[in-house]
Amino acid sequence: MQLSVSQYREQINELLSEYDFGQSPDELYAPIRYILSLGGKRLRPLLVLLAYQLFRDDKPGDDVLVPAMAVEVFHNFTLMHDDIMDQAPLRRGKPTVHKEWNSNVAILSGDVMLVRAYEMLLKVPAEYLSRVIEAFNQCAAEVCEGQQWDMNYEEVEQVSEVDYLEMIRQKTAVLLGFSLKLGTILAGADEEAQQQMYEFGEKIGVGFQLMDDWLDVYADQGKFGKQVGGDIIANKKTFLLIKALEQAKDRESETLHHWLAQKEFDNEEKVVAVKEIYEKLSISEQTRSKMNSYFEEGFQALQALSASDERKLILRNFTEKLMKREK
Repeated sequence: MQLSVSQYREQINELLSEYDFGQSPDELYAPIRYILSLGGKRLRPLLVLLAYQLFRDDKPGDDVLVPAMAVEVFHNFTLMHDDIMDQAPLRRGKPTVHKEWNSNVAILSGDVMLVRAYEMLLKVPAEYLSRVIEAFNQCAAEVCEGQQWDMNYEEVEQVSEVDYLEMIRQKTAVLLGFSLKLGTILAGADEEAQQQMYEFGEKIGVGFQLMDDWLDVYADQGKFGKQVGGDIIANKKTFLLIKALEQAKDRESETLHHWLAQKEFDNEEKVVAVKEIYEKLSISEQTRSKMNSYFEEGFQALQALSASDERKLILRNFTEKLMKREK
């Protein structure tokens, strides 16, 4: 018996709310319950379950659902720590954990989340355990590598497009690839299918990060969970800024570097000025073109998969719906 995406999401939320991460001291475990209660799309565990149902007709049991939750717990662990490094005030429109408590609490609670993620992964059937842990370890290391590259790039004047795309592949996309690969492994599919699903996830993951870069500049503030223009204010080297730095000449280059050099400024004025340069250079269109090229490569990997076209369509439709999001 297969469930709909909304039913799977409801099931995941219920399981996460009921899971006993620990009780005492409350300062350690309350932040875990808090960040998981902020919601989110539950994209990664949903990908695990949708990948599983590509190859199986049975309703996923705890040996699939609990490992799927592990991916969401790990993802939120990375968000908790990333928010400290970025000094981000908001997450999904609410105060971040280090703002609601403090950085030391957020570090320690995040550490426990990583431990619990491994605890959840131990629920996979014994014949898949070593393969799953090996794939997860590779994924987790790459996520950390991507975050370090992201921080490194804050200290250099210019980053190439190639280096940026590799950074977001590691920081963001590999976890989507792992999620799909995990569901495929747990369904008992062969290694070729596992690799195709991983590639699908990795490609759409890069596409989604490019979408996030674009939304940070062009989203409707009323629908966006973060401050629109936050990346511009912070001089964050997104795909848009990298392309603008590559292409700006004369007056646009001078204006762009002026704003990047300012230590004190009016936030709105800076966002408007940089967006004007983006408009002159067609940066929005270039970003969306690159984003769509990654989505198309991902769909090609999905299409090549030896599985039911009807079931593949469910996964494609789910992805396309996310491609139209505004927050």
